[in-house]
Amino acid sequence: MNKLTVILQYRPAPEFELNLNRLADSPLVDKVLVLCDKKLDNLHQKCEAFKAESITAGRVFNILSQKIRTNYFLLLLHPHRIELGQNALQRMMDVAEQTRAGMVYSDFYEIDNNERKEHPLNDYQLGSVRDGFDFGPLLLFSTAAVKKALKKYGKIENSAYTGIYDLRLTVAVDNTIFHIKEFLYSRINSVSQNRESQFDYVDPGNRKIQKEMEAAAVKYLKNIGAYLKPKFDKIPKYEISFPVEASVVIPVFNRLNIVGDAVKSVLEQKTDFSFNCIVVDNYSTDGTTYLLRELARGHEQVKLIIPQRTDLGIGGCWNEAVFSRYCGRYAVQLDSDDLYSSPGTLQKIINEFHSHRNYAMVIGSYKLVNMKLETLPPSIIDHREWTPANGRNNALRINGLGAPRAFNTAVLRDEGGFPNVSYGEDYAVALRLSRKYQIGRIYEPLYLCRRWKGNSDAALSLDKKNLYNEYKDMIRTVEILARRSRSGKK
Repeated sequence: MNKLTVILQYRPAPEFELNLNRLADSPLVDKVLVLCDKKLDNLHQKCEAFKAESITAGRVFNILSQKIRTNYFLLLLHPHRIELGQNALQRMMDVAEQTRAGMVYSDFYEIDNNERKEHPLNDYQLGSVRDGFDFGPLLLFSTAAVKKALKKYGKIENSAYTGIYDLRLTVAVDNTIFHIKEFLYSRINSVSQNRESQFDYVDPGNRKIQKEMEAAAVKYLKNIGAYLKPKFDKIPKYEISFPVEASVVIPVFNRLNIVGDAVKSVLEQKTDFSFNCIVVDNYSTDGTTYLLRELARGHEQVKLIIPQRTDLGIGGCWNEAVFSRYCGRYAVQLDSDDLYSSPGTLQKIINEFHSHRNYAMVIGSYKLVNMKLETLPPSIIDHREWTPANGRNNALRINGLGAPRAFNTAVLRDEGGFPNVSYGEDYAVALRLSRKYQIGRIYEPLYLCRRWKGNSDAALSLDKKNLYNEYKDMIRTVEILARRSRSGKK
């Protein structure tokens, strides 16, 4: 009978004691390694203290991989109380044995206030390289797969925060990460869950963590042949006549109370070139269409497009604008919720294109505000993880690249435009363009991102989050395969 080693972090809380004793009492558990930075007394006889400040430290797994003698080891990642389902540990080991997976994880239940809810997880795929992938609190690793991977690809980096991330990426190079679609255990949420904010990964206070994550991701991309050196194609010479130099594109659906502000912020732009504002109304039903028609009648620069198709997402609406006769040499994004931060925004963006003729895309920065334009934390989102040398590799690790986004229209048309979806369409295009071309960045806030309950990403359900994350992982999978082909890796 296979046995396993359990690894968990010491925490001075009742949940820790419960988890420790229940796991140690299992006949399948050979040993429990407790990571701590102080001496621990009165541990279960199966327990052994291991001096380490954090389970996320890279050096921990370099040492433990040599110390573990069982075929498998189980990581318990979170401080929540865990209740194992019937034969849960045996099931995880059986699946790992039968699939020869390097790591397995399973769906689980969440129990809040005695109410049990299902917490399904996404399947792992080649593009699941984001550091925020949700595996749940229990990860089972094959000890043999870990030892072989570390011998072949080198030790886990001596980092403070990325040990687990680096470990699973290193194991994933040659091994399957297998998702068991069964609810094998319950997580009792009796402690603060400290759920990740949408903007945590771009909070300036987290930059040290992000740099460590970037290093682990780059190592993985090199190991699988998907890393791209900072060498870029030149923009082709296009013989195309454009009606204006720049077009601001605003897709909209049912934004009667706010889209007028967005259009006004475009009309207030001061430039030394011609521009227009293309608003694509996706069959609004709240009076938005009437408002936009009035704006178009009163302002020659406002071009209203109502698509013939009725099956368009945000990406499809963008295509209506980009491939229209109204579109300028450069297409610049503005969401219907948001405002340009000053009358000089559009000029600054187009100046970047004029100064760097081989930019296929320019991405700015923005400030988070409420509807009263009061600053919200973490304030400025500038995505400084994008660097000229490594931005397009690091882009595979994160969920977005910033805004406002602007495109060389000819290149965008040549590359097929946007996927016809309403989430991740901009990310997909940015990854695709960055595979070949250089992307420019502006690190000062160019627009005000207004947060309110009507934002498309507000209060997403777990099912919707999983759906969106699965889509972006698919986009990364496509991109990694394309980059491997580009780099000569089959």
